[in-house]
Amino acid sequence: MRASREAVNMKKENQHIVDVINRLRKEKKPVWLRTAELLERPRRKKVEVNLSKINRYAKEGIIVVVPGKVLGDGNLDKKITIAAFSFSGRAKKTISECGGKVMSIEELVEQKIEPKNVVLVC
Repeated sequence: MRASREAVNMKKENQHIVDVINRLRKEKKPVWLRTAELLERPRRKKVEVNLSKINRYAKEGIIVVVPGKVLGDGNLDKKITIAAFSFSGRAKKTISECGGKVMSIEELVEQKIEPKNVVLVC
């Protein structure tokens, strides 16, 4: 039998990630619910995305959400806003050098962005 979502959240040791997951669930929008599901995964199944993959799938003007960590491998040739749980130092540097914007998932949710402008990359 599967434990309830609240019970699963209580097993997580990182209180920050638990808070983010609970905040996303309160929004009741499919993109935020899916992001919460991906953040709940066990550590061995966490999402890690390289900039090369983001560059391939994202268009300018779209907000990219990575429910995990953004890594700095690859180039970025577009001005993209990327929201993620965490970033490597090299990824932050590359994004800012090309004119993009780095933000946390919580900051994005607080801005009440329309989900039609958001692309989930995992």
